[in-house]
Amino acid sequence: MKTRIISAIVIIAIFVPILLLGGLPFAIFMGILSAFGLYELIKTRESQKKFPKLMKVFAYVMAIAFCMYNYDSIEFSSQFDYRVMALLLFLFLSPIVFIDNSDKYNFGDALFLIGSLLFIGLSFNLIVVTRNYDITYIIYLLLITTITDTFALITGMLVGKHKMSPNISPKKTWEGLVGGVLMGTFVATAFYFTVINSNCSLVFLIFSTMFLCLVGQLGDLVFSSIKRFYEVKDFSNLIPGHGGILDRFDSLVFVTFAFIILKGILL
Repeated sequence: MKTRIISAIVIIAIFVPILLLGGLPFAIFMGILSAFGLYELIKTRESQKKFPKLMKVFAYVMAIAFCMYNYDSIEFSSQFDYRVMALLLFLFLSPIVFIDNSDKYNFGDALFLIGSLLFIGLSFNLIVVTRNYDITYIIYLLLITTITDTFALITGMLVGKHKMSPNISPKKTWEGLVGGVLMGTFVATAFYFTVINSNCSLVFLIFSTMFLCLVGQLGDLVFSSIKRFYEVKDFSNLIPGHGGILDRFDSLVFVTFAFIILKGILL
C-alpha cells in the first residue's frame, strides 16, 4: 500500500502540471503515454507470439501520430485523411507478402496491430481534445474514474462479499461497485453542477454521472478480461503498485467515449 501511495503522489505531481498547461505539451505527453499503452498491449499479446520488430516500430509511430492528430482541435468529431488510412493499411498488410512466413507475421497479426493502435491512438486523442475543449470537463471525467475506483476498492475491502465477475476480476464485488458508484456520482455531480454548469437538469446530471461511473467500471472489467485471457496480472510494472499505463487509463478511456455520446445533451 505504501508503494501504491508514493506512486500516486508522483503521478499527480507529473500529470497535474502538464494537464493545467494543456496545448502541445499535454498532446506530446499523451502521445508518449499512448505509445507506452500500445507497448503494453503488444507485450501482452507477445506472451503467446512475438511480432517482427519493424512492425512494432510502425505501430508505435502510428499510435503517436493518431493521438496527436489535430492536437489543438476542440471539435468532438474527427475527419481523418483517407491517405493516412491507406498508408496504415499498406504498412501493416503488405509485409505479410514480403515476410512470407505466417508463423512470424500473418493477417491476424496485422489486424491486431491495426486495431490496437487505432484504439489506443484515438482513445488518447479524444482525451486531448476533451482537455482542449475545457479543462473542467477532463477534471469531471477524472473525478468519476478516480473516486469510483478508490471507493469501490475501499468499500469492497470493508464489506464486500458478493463477487461481480470472479473469472475476470476476483477482487471486485457488488458492494464495492455500489459504494464506488455512489461516491463517484456524488463528488463528480457536485463538481459539474458548481463549476461547469449550474443551469443543467440536476436529475439528468445525476443519472448521467451515475451511468458514466458504471461505464468506468465496465472499462476496468474489459481490460481485466484482456489480462485474464493472456494470463498476465498487470499490463506492465511501469508504475509500482499500480501496474501499467493501461491499468490506470482503462476506466478513463471508456468514460471518455461514453461522455462524448452524452455530450450533446449534457454540455
